[in-house]
Amino acid sequence: QVQLVESGGGLVQAGGSLRLSCVVSGSIFSINRMAWYRQAPGNQRELVALITSGGITNYADFVKGRFTISRDNAKNTVYLQMNSLKPEDTAVYYCNVVRVSGINYWGKGTLVTVSS
Repeated sequence: QVQLVESGGGLVQAGGSLRLSCVVSGSIFSINRMAWYRQAPGNQRELVALITSGGITNYADFVKGRFTISRDNAKNTVYLQMNSLKPEDTAVYYCNVVRVSGINYWGKGTLVTVSS
């Protein structure tokens, strides 16, 4: 089993910044990909950014140039640095890890609210 605990969400004004953290614990071997998703009210969950075990990153178009995903393998933590936040970034942000086997694990989410 793998446990994911997100933190760092909160209320911020438009143009501000937040950094989300996700600590991964448990059976963390064979983790292939780590990612952040988000889900706004009434919307489907969508991929925000991902980082592979080799450090390759990929971003949704709507966050390119504003968000940065990174990982600290020594701390078993993945981060999402969010800059230039917009009201439309308001959502619950979820941490996700995928094992080489394809099994997915999810955190419970952290709420980010951006006021205009």
